[in-house]
Amino acid sequence: MKQIQEIIRNMTLEEKVKLCSGATFWETESMEQHQIPSVFMSDGPHGLRTQKGEADHLGINNSEKSTCFPTASASAASWNPRLLKEMGEAIAEEALYYGVDIVLGPGVNIKRNPLCGRNFEYFSEDPYLAGVMGTSWIKGVQSKGVGTSLKHFAANNQEQDRMMGNSMVDERAFREIYLPAFEMAVKEAQPDTVMCSYNQINGTFASDNQRLLTDILRKEWEFQGMVVTDWGAMNDRVSALKAGCDLEMPNSCGFFDGEVKQAVEEGCLLETEIDACVERILKEAFKAQETKARAGTASHFDIEAHHALAKRIACESAVLLKNEGGLLPLSKSAKTALCGAMAEKVRYQGAGSSHINPTRLSGLREAMESIGECVAYYPAYEIDGGRNEEALARAVAGAKAADVAVVVAGLPDSFESEGYDRAHMSMPESHNELISEIAAVNENVVVVLMGGSPLEMPWLDQVKAVLNLYLGGQAVGEAGAGLLYGEENPSGKLAETYPVSYSDVSSAETFGVNPRQVEYAESIYVGYRYYEKAGIPVQFPFGHGLSYTRFEISGLDVKSTNSLEFTVSCNVKNTGSRAGAEVVQLYVADQTPNLFKAKKELKGFAKVYLEAGQEQRVSMTLGQRAFAHYDVKTRNWEVLSGNYQIQVGVSSADIRLTEQVQIRGTLSSMGGEDIPQWYIRPSGKPSVADFEKLYGQKIRPFELEKPGQYTMLNTFHDMKDHPAVQQILEGMKQGILQGYGGDENDPGFLFTFSIIMNTPLVRLVQQGGGQTPLSLMQDVVAAANHDPKG
Repeated sequence: MKQIQEIIRNMTLEEKVKLCSGATFWETESMEQHQIPSVFMSDGPHGLRTQKGEADHLGINNSEKSTCFPTASASAASWNPRLLKEMGEAIAEEALYYGVDIVLGPGVNIKRNPLCGRNFEYFSEDPYLAGVMGTSWIKGVQSKGVGTSLKHFAANNQEQDRMMGNSMVDERAFREIYLPAFEMAVKEAQPDTVMCSYNQINGTFASDNQRLLTDILRKEWEFQGMVVTDWGAMNDRVSALKAGCDLEMPNSCGFFDGEVKQAVEEGCLLETEIDACVERILKEAFKAQETKARAGTASHFDIEAHHALAKRIACESAVLLKNEGGLLPLSKSAKTALCGAMAEKVRYQGAGSSHINPTRLSGLREAMESIGECVAYYPAYEIDGGRNEEALARAVAGAKAADVAVVVAGLPDSFESEGYDRAHMSMPESHNELISEIAAVNENVVVVLMGGSPLEMPWLDQVKAVLNLYLGGQAVGEAGAGLLYGEENPSGKLAETYPVSYSDVSSAETFGVNPRQVEYAESIYVGYRYYEKAGIPVQFPFGHGLSYTRFEISGLDVKSTNSLEFTVSCNVKNTGSRAGAEVVQLYVADQTPNLFKAKKELKGFAKVYLEAGQEQRVSMTLGQRAFAHYDVKTRNWEVLSGNYQIQVGVSSADIRLTEQVQIRGTLSSMGGEDIPQWYIRPSGKPSVADFEKLYGQKIRPFELEKPGQYTMLNTFHDMKDHPAVQQILEGMKQGILQGYGGDENDPGFLFTFSIIMNTPLVRLVQQGGGQTPLSLMQDVVAAANHDPKG
């Protein structure tokens, strides 16, 4: 500490300002004159996307080979924090090998809506589950001395217009749904860094948000580390420094330096405020230096051991959604028709900045053929989801002659990606058609799903079994085959609800409608909290997942350790004929009627592994926070006095045991007289008037700027109708297409072009590394404004 203070005293203002911005795309500044080392960062979070050559954050350029573990959408379904810790440890070992100081992850944003294009990178619709899994991952990585970056802080729940969108969220929802996963990770794991998001939160950009970055993060939660921007998320450097945003990434070639120096000279920014940011950067730099000195130069990492871990996580993360008549596991001697191009070219990860170059990759076809004695493969559709009539006919004929048909379907690469949101919740029509056609000729149909998000299943009643592999990482083929043939027993549970149709989703009428002004009108009613309170049937409930064995839960015992703390215990017995695992889920339900609260909330869980016939006693604890809500009047977490039901089950909809407890809390009532009735008894969707009353201000209709009003904060998409802009865009489009063989449906092209179209022009300059001149973007704005002189 003394050394750091001495360094700061010897630094000039210019050096301090320079240190607060990256040196390159992935690296911070080093200053030999002050013996300040640099810090090297790399994308995560389900593997290491390390670039030693030409750098980008779009997943375009090649990265070093690393283990591609299951994405967060999959690993969360394992409900096994120990596995997430092991994954973190393995990723840290690879980071040490490649000289990476900080891995950019985990992402603990809430799955507010199933159409968010980046949901595959996030854990859950439930903040408690997301917090537990993210915390374990951080502990695993940082146990090896490698840093992490908890992201994207905060209320970053869409991809469309993510750099300009304003998340309009009421305080109850902000505190109870969108912040708790971050809070848990900070308090229990102390990540080295927190990454602020692109978006605005109630009108203030995250990078400029003092309430978020200082008042909540540092003062309330006692965060000790460094805040770094998402790549290109810096809005106003002076405001950001005052707010406690320490490091701008990547290098913006001094874009903001002049403004910062001027602000100091004019007294608008104190140099001591910059010093505080510099101090946190220096602490991280010297910590990274110590880790490298202690670890030395790693000569290798265990590729085979890490692949085996990826397979184990994929096996535990797969969710058996349906298994009518015990069709699964399959007999190895069964004549099996394996249908669907995804069986050969598996979907195992998402597109964008988290795209991993895997050390190896297993396909489902190859893995099934190595186990099954009679497997015939039929592609049935084009890999991009296109229809192929001849291939479909061959698949149907093959399925008709088979004992069982395994249909591999889901979401193609282009359907979900960072940078843009899904257009709907459907699979390609070719996939739905294939399943229905095969179900018409074979009564034994197994559907294997690959994709990072919920989807509609109009064919569900026509098939006997559904196995959801999500995006299961580089070992997904081996894992899937092992599960189908019974070498492994499914134990995954959904970390998100699968609605029957998109129209049932609580945010269906606000998500994507106006991505610049995002009204979180549903408030706390996200996922199962909404479906249960509103009485809406779902396709598969939160926490659902079947096994090849059976479990019995009994002997519930709830003991009070003090007035607001309880120990909850029960017995779990494997009553089936084979070993397996069950996830015991603990929910708390406030029994006071007519409350602005969910019917129940997840507050604990335990995954139990049992041999056939084995029984085990499981204990979980409930603290005061498990019964609390955030009170906007007292600005604190409060507990309502009254009766609460402790519920133990195997999904949010399958509660096996209950016991009622009486709580003497901190409040006698919640004062719901000011709350619109929709939030007490939700039915359908909330009105604008309902949300305005809850939010506390009038919602003004958003109007996009018109010609003559455009600024550097507008995007190419905003100005796309102007002929001059169209000409520029066409040239850019053709240049990008050359890198993708001219294929406009290539997911890499779709992602890249979407980022360019929806990034404010000033951010393109900031991220351009000097290759995107400010004058060029100013000329674009001038042209779109019909003002050639600008």
